[in-house]
Amino acid sequence: MPFFTPPNWLFAPAWTVLYLLIGLVLYICWINGFWNNQKLKFAFFLQLALNFLWSPLFFGLQNPLLGLFDIITLDLAVIATVILLHRHSKLAFLLMLPYLAWILFATLL
Repeated sequence: MPFFTPPNWLFAPAWTVLYLLIGLVLYICWINGFWNNQKLKFAFFLQLALNFLWSPLFFGLQNPLLGLFDIITLDLAVIATVILLHRHSKLAFLLMLPYLAWILFATLL
């Protein structure tokens, strides 16, 4: 593990906050009708699916290569989501930035 790896106790609270932020973004998109934008809807749900797949691939199958492929694809999907959100809602855009930062950091780990 790299020297900059956070302590294990930090992961659960970090992901709890990030999932709350992602849920809030989902709510903002829902109430404002942003799901009419098919690209945004696709990017958002793709990144969510890739996020949920990472643990089973990396830990369940014990396959770091599949995990790496998943997290790099996840990075790209979140970047696309953030770019598309920026066009619709500054608040939703800002709420996704901590998630983007965390998964880019996780990719380094």
